[in-house]
Amino acid sequence: MNCSVSVATIDDFDGISEVFEEADILHCQALPDIFRTTEKPARSKVYISECMDRENSVFLVAESGNRIVGVLHITIMETPDWPILVPRRYGLIHDLVVRQDYQRLGIGRLLMEKAHGWAMEKGVTQVELTVWEFNEGAIAFYEELGYSTASRRMSIRL
Repeated sequence: MNCSVSVATIDDFDGISEVFEEADILHCQALPDIFRTTEKPARSKVYISECMDRENSVFLVAESGNRIVGVLHITIMETPDWPILVPRRYGLIHDLVVRQDYQRLGIGRLLMEKAHGWAMEKGVTQVELTVWEFNEGAIAFYEELGYSTASRRMSIRL
């Protein structure tokens, strides 16, 4: 697979939105009590632009040909100033999405490697992410990369 990864610009907005749409549909189908269908696009151009403009935030895009086939959004975070917490900076992956017809071709791995490199350039030694329990394929992928569960968010329907 001939694929390149680069830092996204706002000119990539339409392609980014198309990739996100696939993941949004998956989440709406799996968790309809949490996610809902929206007017397209679900993430506004202003929101994406503001995220891109932050010094400690980046969108990476994977392209095959002239088509965006994957998107990753990562931000550098700092722990709150609470006495119980060790002060630290860490990367937080908000989103990783690869188009369904491009999955299992190494694109997600390439995006994660680039994100890890970007985070290390920012002086970060740890990256965290959240994944929904229904997404078994994503969980297996992250575990293959060496990620492990650090906490679990639970809920109950009343």
